[in-house]
Amino acid sequence: MMIADSDILIDYLRGREPGHGRIRLEVATGHLATTAINSFELLSGVTGDGSRKKVSSLLAALHIVPFDAKAGEHAAEVRRQLEAEGKPIGTADYLIAGVCLAQSATLLTRNRSHFARVPGLRLGIEAERA
Repeated sequence: MMIADSDILIDYLRGREPGHGRIRLEVATGHLATTAINSFELLSGVTGDGSRKKVSSLLAALHIVPFDAKAGEHAAEVRRQLEAEGKPIGTADYLIAGVCLAQSATLLTRNRSHFARVPGLRLGIEAERA
């Protein structure tokens, strides 16, 4: 399973590459997902009816993976480990990583600085925008 992070989904919504083309391709396959946490991030950031409709339309095309007990266990382990190493990544990113680990999913993201720290997390990393 491929799970899209908020940064890539925002690129898609704004028509920016590399996210726009990649998400368009992945949505066409019908196999792209995102997490309930990413859904929250997108929906809480919209202003205006036009933006809300674009976000809602995109989310309707994706499978939204919930944050469940198994994801919570993975997220907690990741948080304990990274904070013990002095390399925290933030609550939302722990939760997203937990969902991905619980689902054995690959996270499509540009946020290398956070998610590359997570042991066992597979990344489908897009190139950084110039």
